[in-house]
Amino acid sequence: MSLVPLTTATDDIVNTFNRWNNDPQIVHLIRPSRSEEELTAHYEMTVDDLEERLLTHDIFLIYADDHLVGEMNVMYDPPHLYRQQPGTAWLGFVIGESIGRGKGVGTEALRLLEETLRAKQTPRMELGVFAFNHAAHRLYSKCGYQEIGRIEHFTYWDDQFWADIRMEKRLD
Repeated sequence: MSLVPLTTATDDIVNTFNRWNNDPQIVHLIRPSRSEEELTAHYEMTVDDLEERLLTHDIFLIYADDHLVGEMNVMYDPPHLYRQQPGTAWLGFVIGESIGRGKGVGTEALRLLEETLRAKQTPRMELGVFAFNHAAHRLYSKCGYQEIGRIEHFTYWDDQFWADIRMEKRLD
């Protein structure tokens, strides 16, 4: 398993991200929605969109057995942090390919990212996980993330609204 920094947007990467971000099997795990219509809406990123995103995010591609299976992205000190502490890295994380799920890829990717962020002297990571995403919640808990709060009625899925569980991990 490897974590590779993305430095340049390409058509292939954009097409892969678009496939993941519109996959009905996982879209409810990736982006918050306020309605069924929003949940099922089709979103298309362009190469220019990804280039713009690279200006504000560190993006890492997750490879397992030389296959791209997911991506992690980090923003530093974004306004949506639950706890505003300087130097905090906000984590976005998607295992887009089913072959990358349930095999320890997420655990290893988190470990490698934490190692990278420690080397950059990042003191803390924060993330949000939807309350219905039990597998991701177990992964983060197993990796040492602790719940610090909840934002109720954050996302719509399965005919109801769910909380966003905010978790953190100290890296220093």
